Amino acid sequence: MSDVNQTVWRVVLVEDNQANRVFLEACVKAHPQLQLAASFGMLAPARAWFDQHDADLLLVDLGLPDGSGLDLMREVHQRWPACDMLVVSMFGDEHNVLASIEAGAVGYVHKDDEATDIAETLLAVKRGASPISPMIARHLLRRIQPVVSPEAQPMAAVAEAEAISNAISLSRREQEVLEFIAKGYSYAEIARQQGITVHTVQTHIKNLYGKLAVHSRSEAVYEANRLGLLNTFGQSFK
Repeated sequence: MSDVNQTVWRVVLVEDNQANRVFLEACVKAHPQLQLAASFGMLAPARAWFDQHDADLLLVDLGLPDGSGLDLMREVHQRWPACDMLVVSMFGDEHNVLASIEAGAVGYVHKDDEATDIAETLLAVKRGASPISPMIARHLLRRIQPVVSPEAQPMAAVAEAEAISNAISLSRREQEVLEFIAKGYSYAEIARQQGITVHTVQTHIKNLYGKLAVHSRSEAVYEANRLGLLNTFGQSFK
């Protein structure tokens, strides 16, 4: 059996946004264990390529100009079952997530998840992982959560919160910024306290919003408190 830590994996990219495609191509080419086998901006040429070739990894967007990446995944999964498929998409709703999994995807990463290291994510897939963005995991948990009795709902809510909390990985700086915004600090005050620029603070907050799937400071504080994250952070700072 070949060593997964030594094997060079052939990767096919399907992404219609040229800037994103160029970025993904660069990520793949920069890693010694990954080889860019092909890259496409539309569905039709990708389908034609897979009619004649196989690959180890397929990184595919869902919303393509001439169709859905779901169709490609279904065909590849049937023709080349050994090809692991990972979705990178702006669509994070339950329907697309579940449809992708049913089509054979082993992972689903949201395009707004800026912390994602695509090369390492692809290698993790070949090591047996199934990477899913925290926001996507939340949608999935809510979709598959069984119907429970009113008496059991509080416990179910706690279990869901714990599962989501465990799926969310914040950097030390993001944790600190979250604690500050929970205390009502302004961006400038946080920057001064941390010795960083306001722009850097805004970047950390944008990352927080994406990981917590919220769009405002108040929502971020509410969601973090609901998940028990603020209590954990508060204890770590004492």
